[in-house]
Amino acid sequence: MSLKTPEEYLESIRELKHEVYLAGERVADPVDHPMIRPSLNAVAKTYELARNPEYEDLMCAWSHLTGRKINRFTNLHQDTGDLVKKVKMLRLLGQKTGSCFQRCVGMDALNALSSVTYEMDQELGTDYYNRFLDFLKMVQEEDLVCDGAMTDPKGDRSLRPSQQGDPDLYLHLVEENRDGIVVRGAKCHQTGAVNSHWVLVMPTMAMKEEDADYAVSFAVPSNAKGLFYLYGRQASDLRKMYDGEIDRGNSKFGGQEALMIFDDVFVPWERVFMCREYKYAGMLVERFAGYHRQSYGGCKVGVGDVLIGATALAAEYNGVIRASHIRDKLIEMVHLNETLYACGLACSTEGTGTASGTYLVNQLLANVTKLNVTRFPYEIARLAEDIAGGLMVTMPSEADLKHEKLGKYVAKYLKGVADVSAECRMRILRLIENLTLGSAAVGYRTESMHGAGSPQAQRVMISRQANLEHKKNLARELAGIEN
Repeated sequence: MSLKTPEEYLESIRELKHEVYLAGERVADPVDHPMIRPSLNAVAKTYELARNPEYEDLMCAWSHLTGRKINRFTNLHQDTGDLVKKVKMLRLLGQKTGSCFQRCVGMDALNALSSVTYEMDQELGTDYYNRFLDFLKMVQEEDLVCDGAMTDPKGDRSLRPSQQGDPDLYLHLVEENRDGIVVRGAKCHQTGAVNSHWVLVMPTMAMKEEDADYAVSFAVPSNAKGLFYLYGRQASDLRKMYDGEIDRGNSKFGGQEALMIFDDVFVPWERVFMCREYKYAGMLVERFAGYHRQSYGGCKVGVGDVLIGATALAAEYNGVIRASHIRDKLIEMVHLNETLYACGLACSTEGTGTASGTYLVNQLLANVTKLNVTRFPYEIARLAEDIAGGLMVTMPSEADLKHEKLGKYVAKYLKGVADVSAECRMRILRLIENLTLGSAAVGYRTESMHGAGSPQAQRVMISRQANLEHKKNLARELAGIEN
């Protein structure tokens, strides 16, 4: 089939009839729920732009398996050019949605699984790679969204999976027969889970032999029997229930997280990509993490572009855009944002091919990218709040602006420069609030800290990749010190 339209995507999700719970109640139709719909709109944007000739080069690729045009989110990176285009595509989507558009995690899972399953087969004589390719061809042909599920609840972090008092705190194998396997457990913080067609499950950490039942990777339909979702709450998310637009800040787009429960879910063998091969769990985690940390050098930068633009407009509306300290702060915001982008491009251009042919990012630079992301968006947000002013969090509501009696006072007293209406000023301040403090902050500020691993995870990987012995030898040579 050809690339899906946004409308076809939305209808395909509606047909899945996911079992979703929000605030303790079953959601009858997630697609039309006002708190969920903005996140679906953000995913739909990935379909819209893929059909736009202006963005086709970034949004689409040619499948190395079928030779057909596909959405880049279903592509396996075939060279460093693909890795670079991925980062540029993510920045574009961040600019267009001002939110998390949720498909990065599935793309990164596909690429990680491609190389790891290939190497498993080469070393063990298994058939995981061919199973994976059959699955990928279907995903590409039907233009599907995959959710990458890695993070387990983890329980007591001082204990390994097999040591937990409750074995279900890490997703694990509970049954195996000639038809497939049965798994039980949960995955946390699952970006775009309710908006996906398939779920790609991966182990959450390197495993030891005693943890073999937890070394499992597979794909299941997102509406599989026994699989259900607890929708995550976000700051100011009830504003999405309002009739108006202004108080929502970003009235059209948003992100989504969910707790995903696997209550004895059956997986046929043709969709199993790892089953107790514990020695490869760490490899899969590291490669997925590398790709996903690269992603943040694109998506967070695109949202940062929106925040910087909104902040500059707020300065104009406040009449302070010419102040030297305001200009300096805007320049610093741009500097930090472009530094993140430079890191994302650097780890891409320094990528190398794996045995399967799929290209992998430079792991050291990908982790540097993400470690910077744990810091810079916070400073960008702080500067935005500084420039926007306190009105961002104290102004009256849209209902007051439109009130028969109160409206004229809101319009009079919330006006800044003469040629900009109070409504425009309110709109831009609400957008900044949404990006720095509201529901969009989940996909920008908070996710910058914990998404793709917390800062310590990046420090561990940087330590492993730093090659300090090589650096010490360089110093010895120049200092004239013999080994």
